[in-house]
Amino acid sequence: MNVKLIVEYDGTNYHGWQRQKNAITIQETLEDALKVLLKKDISILGAGRTDSGAHARGQTANFRVDELRISPDRLPFALNNILPKDIQVKHAEQVPVDFHSSLWAKKKIYSYHIFNNRVSSPLLRNYSYHFPKALDIEKMRKAGGYLIGKQDFASFASAGSNVRTTVRQIMSFDIKRNGKLISATFKGDGFLYNMVRIMMGTLLIVGEGKVAPEHILYVIKSRKRELAGVTLPSKGLILEEVIY
Repeated sequence: MNVKLIVEYDGTNYHGWQRQKNAITIQETLEDALKVLLKKDISILGAGRTDSGAHARGQTANFRVDELRISPDRLPFALNNILPKDIQVKHAEQVPVDFHSSLWAKKKIYSYHIFNNRVSSPLLRNYSYHFPKALDIEKMRKAGGYLIGKQDFASFASAGSNVRTTVRQIMSFDIKRNGKLISATFKGDGFLYNMVRIMMGTLLIVGEGKVAPEHILYVIKSRKRELAGVTLPSKGLILEEVIY
């Protein structure tokens, strides 16, 4: 039996999704809760390996088990009574035995949040990047438009990314300001390691007025990481949804 979960979590107190030897992770915490509930070791697969401190509103995961002595629709309630309050299962359902949360994913939606104010916000400090200088959101929107399409995003990948190709497709980009909070949303068929955080770091220097929006085109064409902006902190990143 193969079971799909949709999980929401606050990643502040965790060292990312993937299980590690000497650090607490989301995957480990979920597997431990499943072991308590099902009385057996469970290995869970995640659609995305979010970094330390990053969050998810719609992470998708799946696990296989010979027999599930609880209906899938009751599974979230049972697991959430075991899990810490910063990790909660929103939905569970039985899926085909060959379903793989990562390999079957067609699109992912990420958001990134910047608190744009001279004084930081204690309430938002774990969920946004504080940037005190003025930002031109219209220039950032124009620059972000150049990211849309199927392109080689090598300039927006951290060094050491082990992938067959750095070509990805961004289907949509949007950026909005709600008071002092700036939120950008990216939908793509896949994302390279730290890609969203580097794209946001590049849009940031556009918003500051250090480079023109068209600088994005030069960065993409160059395939050089050093021409893009810095990698913004993971705490502003949310995996919103995985689409199949």
